[in-house]
Amino acid sequence: MEGLMVAGVLLVLVLTFIGQTVKVVPQQHAWVVERLGRYDRTLAPGLSFVLPFIDRIAYRHLLKEVPMDVPSQVCITKDNTQLSVDGVIYFQVTDAQRASYGASDYVMAITQLSQTTLRSVIGRLELDKTFEERDFINHTIVSALDEAAVNWGVKVLRYEIKDLTPPAAILHAMQAQITAEREKRARIATSEGRMQEEINVANGERQAAIANSEGERQAAINRAQGEASAILAIAEASAEAIRKTAAAIAEPGGEAAVNLKVAERYVEAFGNLAKAGNTLIVPSNLSDVSGLIATAMSIVKSGDTKPAQVAGAKPAAPK
Repeated sequence: MEGLMVAGVLLVLVLTFIGQTVKVVPQQHAWVVERLGRYDRTLAPGLSFVLPFIDRIAYRHLLKEVPMDVPSQVCITKDNTQLSVDGVIYFQVTDAQRASYGASDYVMAITQLSQTTLRSVIGRLELDKTFEERDFINHTIVSALDEAAVNWGVKVLRYEIKDLTPPAAILHAMQAQITAEREKRARIATSEGRMQEEINVANGERQAAIANSEGERQAAINRAQGEASAILAIAEASAEAIRKTAAAIAEPGGEAAVNLKVAERYVEAFGNLAKAGNTLIVPSNLSDVSGLIATAMSIVKSGDTKPAQVAGAKPAAPK
């Protein structure tokens, strides 16, 4: 019995020794080993061996990216407006030794530094800018935290503002301002629409007036060209008639026919004078037809179309 008990005790001691000696580190973890109270080494993921009762696992660090909420706090802007701001930080342990000995609590250190940096950045901005410059705020906080966290073995990857909440009165004023701005834009859009409509109407009327004037000008040109063509045709016809008349006179008996025509026109002219006034001019010898013809030819040759007195004629007595 005593042999079995001793064997059992030895087995327990062996298992305890093996348990204290063999260490299996999970993936994305880093364990810090201290030997006799001093830092010795950092165990990487996988199987490792330590000396029981001499080495001990002092710190276990997760190497994954860790999101951490930053508690909400009140910040005062440059124009003395209070804002309630909260955010979230994404960080990662990159150096297990510094994370173990660089700060007593690097999580609290990151949280406190992010809050103080946030208050400083918000204090340099006006209220409206805080809503527009979120990227600037995030980048500034990340830069400040990353510079300080080097000694803590931590890499700050991102900082994001979750909420920016001004007081209720400020929210009401901002809503009223947004409503007024939208109404102004609506009025501007309506006025620009009316202006564009009037411009389009004026342009249409101008184009119509131009088209009408072009039509009238073309019509006047066409009329003028038509009248010119008619005058030219009449002149050509008259010239052709004169040429034919001259040719006819040159033929035998042509001159006698001309004399007869002239006599007829002469008699017709005297008749018209009798109708137009109460004074009649007649030849002194109506039986002398040859004298009448000679008188008519004399008038044609001289170009006088208004014979006031002809040789051998005298005015008749008034009726």
